[in-house]
Amino acid sequence: MFNILIVEDEIKITQVIKAYLDKEGYHCIVANNGEQALEFFLKNSIDLIILDRMLPDISGEEICEKVRKISKVHIIMLTAKTEDSDKIDGFNIGCDDYVCKPFNVKELVLRVKAVFRKMDVENKDLLKFSDELEIDMNSHEVKVRGKKVELTNTEYKILLLFAKNQNKVFTREQLLELTIEEHYEKIDRVIDAHVKNLRQKIELDTKKATIIKTVYGVGYKFGL
Repeated sequence: MFNILIVEDEIKITQVIKAYLDKEGYHCIVANNGEQALEFFLKNSIDLIILDRMLPDISGEEICEKVRKISKVHIIMLTAKTEDSDKIDGFNIGCDDYVCKPFNVKELVLRVKAVFRKMDVENKDLLKFSDELEIDMNSHEVKVRGKKVELTNTEYKILLLFAKNQNKVFTREQLLELTIEEHYEKIDRVIDAHVKNLRQKIELDTKKATIIKTVYGVGYKFGL
């Protein structure tokens, strides 16, 4: 279930938006001012923010800028300002979409659905395990605890194999066949060397590995 933060000080508009999104099966959290919005954002896992530009305490622009410093969450901004320059300003500060008031709530719902369809496509190519490990299968980029790490092609193959098979224990022979292409390297201790190098790049403590664990007498398994 996707979590949506609705930030709008006009209660009736908030109620209508929430009712339509609730009907679509989304979980909505409502904030009626900027301070509350930032508090709720920090305390919850939010997938999308519907953000009114004109709020009584903190402007939508300021909220957008604060959120953008820490998150790439999708932001749809609601505004009564319809000039092109206003829209450009909104995009420049980090909003992803713009809906001008008055608006058709059904159109807003369609825009929300489009955001989550895009996220579903993107997430199919992204393996993420909490904040510990993230593997982008399109770019082959690997992040460990939020920091990018550089892996060799073989190290990447080994890590990806484990991440895709979280409950499987692999023997050294299986890892050789599935990740090593060079025929002259087909000796099982080669895998130990690759795993050792990989652990040095991704583990906090290589002696107490938590991402790639040793299964004594058998081989290795994924630990997350």
